[in-house]
Amino acid sequence: MQPPPADLDIAVADVDRLLATQHPALRGPLTRVAHGWDNDVFRLGDDLAVRLPRRELAAHLIENEQRWLPELAPRLAVPIPVPVALGVPDEHFPWHWSVVPWFPGRRGLDLAPHERDAVAVELAGVLRALHVPAPTTAPVNPFRGVPMRQRDDVIRERLAIAPELLPVWEAGLAASEWRGPDVWLHGDMHAGNVIFDGDRIGALIDFGDMCSGDPASDLSVAWLAFTATGRTAFRAALADLYDESDWTRARGWAAALALISVDSDDPGFRAVARHARTQLTA
Repeated sequence: MQPPPADLDIAVADVDRLLATQHPALRGPLTRVAHGWDNDVFRLGDDLAVRLPRRELAAHLIENEQRWLPELAPRLAVPIPVPVALGVPDEHFPWHWSVVPWFPGRRGLDLAPHERDAVAVELAGVLRALHVPAPTTAPVNPFRGVPMRQRDDVIRERLAIAPELLPVWEAGLAASEWRGPDVWLHGDMHAGNVIFDGDRIGALIDFGDMCSGDPASDLSVAWLAFTATGRTAFRAALADLYDESDWTRARGWAAALALISVDSDDPGFRAVARHARTQLTA
């Protein structure tokens, strides 16, 4: 799937103007580094980045990050992009935006799956710390953390291009639903949102889809990111929390999420889609 069209085209000059009027002390060289599904990201100097919504439908996600990341960060053993400065709408830019830390390192997308296996246990520990009961005021996401049956019609249509994955999705549907409390979820847990510092996790980024609900959609990273070796280690590190039904749902979610990036303009995302399809049908 291709990213939806932007409601606003954001240029370096636009970002510089926002900084100049709201956070002049932070102004510095700007370079666009990401044109994502919901947000554009501009690197600011050596140590910061500016994250701005590119479409109205997703603009509130920045506000979720601004509200909740400061509370989640102390629980996690890896850095996350807690905003260092908050931007507000003005007469030229209608949405909230953030200045966040810039995390050096390599995207997990740009590593081979066997290289990503090195952080399988570490990532399991991060999710263990994250997947705790969320307050009733936590964000709700209609695309993640919900019962799989709520997404069945859309996912079945999407799976028409990969019918070999339909039994994986249907097995997830048939598994017992999550019986625990709604827990905090990253919401977009794939290799592209893990920054590597050598063979460790340097940061976990892009919490725009964070929400509460069934952890199975986060656990799908076991197939999206790792080989069988890494997946075994990842599952073993969480064996006391999740049962076979949870992992069956997670595998179903992986089948659905793999196809989002199958025709991406980013070769790293296309590689992840191919990898996941191989893992799910092995």
